[in-house]
Amino acid sequence: MKKIYLLLFLAFPSLACSELLNTDIRKLDSAESLNLCEYQNDVILVVNVASRCGFTYQYEGLQALYDNYKDRGFTVLGIPSRDFLFQEYRDEKDTAEFCSTEYGVEFPMFATTKVTGKKAHPFYKKLSAQSGVSPTWNFNKYLISREGVVTDTFDKKIEPNSLELLSRIESLL
Repeated sequence: MKKIYLLLFLAFPSLACSELLNTDIRKLDSAESLNLCEYQNDVILVVNVASRCGFTYQYEGLQALYDNYKDRGFTVLGIPSRDFLFQEYRDEKDTAEFCSTEYGVEFPMFATTKVTGKKAHPFYKKLSAQSGVSPTWNFNKYLISREGVVTDTFDKKIEPNSLELLSRIESLL
């Protein structure tokens, strides 16, 4: 019987989920939660976003990345946060509306979440522990391989269309 399970695991690696991604997080402006194992086997760019920040224009580039690579197994996960000078709307309906109307955001967006400190969401605690890097401002980026491992981190100044980021995404796809 063990051989059958081993063969199933080898034939269907998506049945296994990395410890990093095995986390529930609530969807933006919803009571529904999603386990991030849904994105296992994708290359993932996790970004802590804010709607009223000097880097908010990066939504446009993040959406372009998502559009360009989603058919190749890539996704962007947007996670709004008020950790840095409260630059995200207090009401998630406002965040959802802003992202949709101003930037046409279609990539997955999640609930407004603490991303730093002792009260950080467990997913961000795992990201920080695995990478050795905690967000220092909005639009910090974590690149995660198909195996569910953080391979790179990029700070707010690294644009979504930068050659540095694009080359790393391409190498993982």
